[in-house]
Amino acid sequence: MTTQNYLIIENNVVTNVVIWDGNTVDWQPPADSIQLIQATTPAMIWEMTSPSTAYVLVEKVGFGGIGFIYDPTTGIVTTNQPKPA
Repeated sequence: MTTQNYLIIENNVVTNVVIWDGNTVDWQPPADSIQLIQATTPAMIWEMTSPSTAYVLVEKVGFGGIGFIYDPTTGIVTTNQPKPA
């Protein structure tokens, strides 16, 4: 098994990012949590448009982090940060 970063999702919120090989014999994730590989999970993050006029949410793969909100219908995590000024 390959060791990689996993998003730990509880109640549709990313509560932790752990380095894990997916082996539940060595480590058990929290009960009722969802574990997604960070590198392959789409995330909506704020990005400046070009030319620099406004911030918009864009989908990037592998950018999910603690506090992001998980949408189980799309499989996407979205930043919990407010839109930058």
